[in-house]
Amino acid sequence: MPADYNGTWEMVSNENFEGYMIALDIGLATRKIAKCLKQTKEIIQEGDNFKTKTLSTFRNYEVNYTIGVEFEEHTKALDDRVVKTLVTWDGDKLICVQKGEKKNRGWKHWIEGDKLHLELTCEDQVCHQVFQKK
Repeated sequence: MPADYNGTWEMVSNENFEGYMIALDIGLATRKIAKCLKQTKEIIQEGDNFKTKTLSTFRNYEVNYTIGVEFEEHTKALDDRVVKTLVTWDGDKLICVQKGEKKNRGWKHWIEGDKLHLELTCEDQVCHQVFQKK
């Protein structure tokens, strides 16, 4: 049985977000605002179906997906690109691969205790975010 990601999670740390945003070609003004924000994630998991909202005072982003089903994702609230996204299980970890104009793009989610970890990758940059269950 895969991990239970259901819940509301509040950001407690955000390492190398600036480097990740630079790799995505996000402009300086947006980067300055975004790196100061504390995000909240709301995740609803029903089996292999996920509804995920990332909320902040600057922008919100919602993505819904089914494990193992590739879909077209428009990252409008992030870097405004269209990517082919596929999320799969690796044990209790969620592994996402996003195919588009940027290489090595995607993310990994995993839970340790009451903490949700998110590792974001783009090209040679890795950002590690940690969220506390609310």
